Amino acid sequence: MGSKNKLKRFMENQTFKNVIQPERSLLEKDAFVLKGQWHEKYFKNERPIVLELGCGKGEYTLHLATLYPDKNFIGIDIKGSRLWRGAKTAVEEERENIAFVRAQIELIDTLFAANEVAEIWITFPDPQIKFKRSKHRLTHPEFLNRYQQILQAQGSIHLKTDSEFLYGYTLGLMHDPDYRLSYAHHDIYNNPDAPRAALAVQTFYEKMFLEHNKPITYLQFQFN
Repeated sequence: MGSKNKLKRFMENQTFKNVIQPERSLLEKDAFVLKGQWHEKYFKNERPIVLELGCGKGEYTLHLATLYPDKNFIGIDIKGSRLWRGAKTAVEEERENIAFVRAQIELIDTLFAANEVAEIWITFPDPQIKFKRSKHRLTHPEFLNRYQQILQAQGSIHLKTDSEFLYGYTLGLMHDPDYRLSYAHHDIYNNPDAPRAALAVQTFYEKMFLEHNKPITYLQFQFN
């Protein structure tokens, strides 16, 4: 994408009421105004809040919000030129149960308060295969500790990925008694018992993977 298009999208994001772009310095001071106030100050309701981490163009955020209109959805990504697409669609369709936040995932516990989030979706993240990048995996224990701080007691984490490496790595973590595995399968589109939500949305790249017979993995777990 050209720099002019990126700049145009950055500027348009500033006009969208559904795009929140807090300064990193503000988050590092733990001074984000919506932390603990998402229901009251943004959504104006008490419906469960569901996050999509590394949301990209927001395809899962948009589709899940259609599938579950009784929930609120927030897509989070650091790349504003990507989430612009999801935000613009939500504005055009007048979707009131969708928001997007431009921020780093490692600061997620400064965006939300304890027990404020009902579910977390991690959809096709970078698997960070190299060992020296392991702490950047969105299912690394350091990230999971941050998620636990904001999730409700029975809140679920969903991981959907084409990376057998990341799936296997995360599944291995489930041997720890701190976690409780609800579902796992290495090829959900060839499993008749796969959860509805896991099958309901297919991104552009996911469709490409399926066309090349690349299996899509999925697992769901909670914290004990």
